[in-house]
Amino acid sequence: MLSDLELRSIIEGSFLPKRCECIKAEDASLTVKVYDEKDHERVNLIVTGICADKLDSSRAICNLITGLREDLKHQHAPALKRGGERSW
Repeated sequence: MLSDLELRSIIEGSFLPKRCECIKAEDASLTVKVYDEKDHERVNLIVTGICADKLDSSRAICNLITGLREDLKHQHAPALKRGGERSW
C-alpha cells in the first residue's frame, strides 16, 4: 500500500500543468481540488468523500484519476461538487 504522500503525489501530478490539491481527512477520506490553469485561485473541480482505503492498487488509482478527468472535462459549472457518487 502506498503512503499518503505517495498517493497525493500521484494524484496531484496527474493533473499537471493544472494545480491540484489532494487532502486526506481524519476519517481517511480524500478531497481532491483541481484549479483553473489561468486563474490559480479558482477551483474548477472539487470531489469529496473519496475512500482512500479503496485506492489499494494502480488500477484503482488510475480509475479515480480517469473519473476525475472526465468530471473535469464534462463539468457545466465553475465548480462541481460531488461526494460519494462513485465507488472510489
